[in-house]
Amino acid sequence: MKSMEKISRGRILVLGSFFVIVVLFYIYKLFNLQIVDNLIYERKAKAVSQRSNIIPAQRGRIFDRNMDAPLAMNIDSFAVNYISADGDRDSFPQMMENLSEILNISYNELMSKFPDNRFSSYIPIEIADGVSFDKITKIAEHIEAFPGISWSSKPKRFYNMTGSIAHILGYVGNITNEELQVLYNRGYNTSSVLGKNGIEKQYDHILRGKNGRIFNTVDVKGQQMNKEGNLQPPENGYDLVLTIDRHIQELAEKALGPRKGSVVVLNPDNGEILALVSYPGFNPNLFNQPGPESFGSLSLNPDFPFLNRAIQSSYAPASTFKILMTSALLEEEAVSENRLVDCTGSMTLGNRTFYCHKKTGHGKLNLKEALAESCNIYFGTIGVENLGIDKISEYARSFGLGAATGIDLQGEVMGNVPTPAWKQQNYNSPWTLGDTLNVTIGQGFVSVTPLQMANVVAAIANDGEIYRPHLLKKVVNTSNRSVVEEIAPEVLRKTNMSLENLHKMREYLRSVISQGTAEVVILNDQVPVAGKTGTGEVGLKENWHSWFASYAPWTEENDGQKIVVITMVEASNEWEWWAPKAADIIYQGVYGNMNYEETIKYMKSRGVWYVREIELEEENED
Repeated sequence: MKSMEKISRGRILVLGSFFVIVVLFYIYKLFNLQIVDNLIYERKAKAVSQRSNIIPAQRGRIFDRNMDAPLAMNIDSFAVNYISADGDRDSFPQMMENLSEILNISYNELMSKFPDNRFSSYIPIEIADGVSFDKITKIAEHIEAFPGISWSSKPKRFYNMTGSIAHILGYVGNITNEELQVLYNRGYNTSSVLGKNGIEKQYDHILRGKNGRIFNTVDVKGQQMNKEGNLQPPENGYDLVLTIDRHIQELAEKALGPRKGSVVVLNPDNGEILALVSYPGFNPNLFNQPGPESFGSLSLNPDFPFLNRAIQSSYAPASTFKILMTSALLEEEAVSENRLVDCTGSMTLGNRTFYCHKKTGHGKLNLKEALAESCNIYFGTIGVENLGIDKISEYARSFGLGAATGIDLQGEVMGNVPTPAWKQQNYNSPWTLGDTLNVTIGQGFVSVTPLQMANVVAAIANDGEIYRPHLLKKVVNTSNRSVVEEIAPEVLRKTNMSLENLHKMREYLRSVISQGTAEVVILNDQVPVAGKTGTGEVGLKENWHSWFASYAPWTEENDGQKIVVITMVEASNEWEWWAPKAADIIYQGVYGNMNYEETIKYMKSRGVWYVREIELEEENED
């Protein structure tokens, strides 16, 4: 009997314990379900029930300084989307073939837009942008053949000017996966358009604005359940006004003509760039067209149309470097201005013979005459004996050579101001007197960009002050045209030259035109010019880089509204000597308030001899 009672108590204890465990387990599950899991399910429910669609902001326009018409603007365009849950699996391949033909996009490129689970969602997939109204009309006329296809407004960028200004404006494009990984925390998304180059890239954060959003209630498949969502309106980007004058830009581009090279037109009083030409240029509107063909053909062009030669190429400055040499000789009092050097056409240094460009020699010259006649023997002799490479390099750097100008564009190169230490490091070779002589005439290891040379001339014209060259003039509110920001001039550096020696330099540069190497070329009747010619070696027997570094107007009082004009032509025929001719056309047009065609017509009426060369060139093109 007692044993039976013990067994019953044991069973009751086991059953009771089991019951308690079961109750505790259900209490635990109920707690998790109602308290812990509820938070998770609530978040999931919200994620499923709330979805936002982006409303793209209008990108700001880009104007030249006159603001008469935009250089870059937005035009009506469409994006084509696919909602896979509304599509038809069986007809999908044929539909994509038909769409490929209408949109002029390859079948493979269209298919690359789709994820693997393309038949399971109401979320739109953008498969093409920049689509014209005509193409949308073709789709709409046969919409029954395109199940799941829809379209939405997505303006595309349009550039009113092409050619050389493309190096300034740049272009836009769809964001890449690599770019998105870097920029996604800054408001960019998979459908973002951003600046890829030029001003479009430099000031993308100002131009792009801030996208808006519309929040909708959707089911688990992404299908919209409410008719109207909550709207967060977009904030459109600001407009940019550049320092560029589109009329001077066009004049300079046509004056350069179909020659590889560049032109810089700069206001030395504030660093504003009025024209920045690089030839060849390209049409940035090609990047708004579907397909990679346009980019591929441009990138394979041996003339490198994407290269901005004004800031991304450096060249031997040739005799334009004698501006720096003369400045150093005056300021250091390294030679009497009246000391004569006898140029016989050549000089020997060690076991090497160096030649002047005038094979018969210039005879005896002083400093001013040597600059006017661009005598290599004078500058080689005095530079080696009285200055030396360290002092030459010091003065070159004081004018900004060997350093970036700080222009608001990407890819600027710094050129090179060589020193003995630099040569030892790069060539494992000691510096020689022959190296110094080469530098004195702007050859050898020294190299500059056209924009750097513009700063050198600006320093002479502007009493030694060099302003940072810039392209942005002001930022303007798109809606009310109020000025958001105006760019103030910024002094980049100031040379150590005295005002007296700067005045002499201006006189010396004027003598190059009045009685020197440019006398027969600078023939405009609008403004007196001061400047320096240069002819640089390029390793080709009959071709030379042609330079002209100049400013106007030249006056004794150094007054008037000045501009600096730098022209550089790559691998020019020595007889053509086009750089000073292009500059002459620019001065005639700017100060005569004429476009290129009017300028050439006027110069022809005056009997300017080189106009016939332009006419022959145009006849050959026809």
